[in-house]
Amino acid sequence: MPLEIIASDYIARFRGPAIAEMTFYKEQPSLSEAIRLAALSRTAHGKRHAHQRRIPGHVLEAAEQSLQGISASLGEARSFDEVHHQITNQIGSLRGIGELAIYDFSHRIGAFLKLAPDLVYLHAGTRVGARALNLTGDVIPKSAIPSAFHFLSAAEIEDCLCIYKSLLKPGTIGRISRSLCMTVKRPVCH
Repeated sequence: MPLEIIASDYIARFRGPAIAEMTFYKEQPSLSEAIRLAALSRTAHGKRHAHQRRIPGHVLEAAEQSLQGISASLGEARSFDEVHHQITNQIGSLRGIGELAIYDFSHRIGAFLKLAPDLVYLHAGTRVGARALNLTGDVIPKSAIPSAFHFLSAAEIEDCLCIYKSLLKPGTIGRISRSLCMTVKRPVCH
């Protein structure tokens, strides 16, 4: 039951904003603009996304320029995994760009390309949440995730593992209550 409470709380509080965020990238007028906004980590309000707040602006600009250079290849991608792989190969060695930024850029550009993850990608905070459920690796199939999360998309599970990582720690799962979940604030996943 406790994991069901977490999944329900996620849906009630975070699904809508997450959908709105991806809709913003999906509705960009061109792939070039989607890449620009994704890599510069700009939200619909013109602010920098909290996940990339610590990355210097010149690093985000370098990532954006580099990704613009593979825009044709990204546009031909047939899966989210292919987008993620291309972005990793292109900017993964760029100092200041880590796993979370690569996933976020891939997710945003994937939204424009209508390519959503079908695996749960682990990085930063999501890895902490996954470890609490005895899950390891870089990507996890949904079938390996506890059944309480199966009605969430892979991207939502990734988000849930990060947001609720402190509640998923060993020893806390059995004590989760609805009131405890309602006190969770959306963290920055680093």
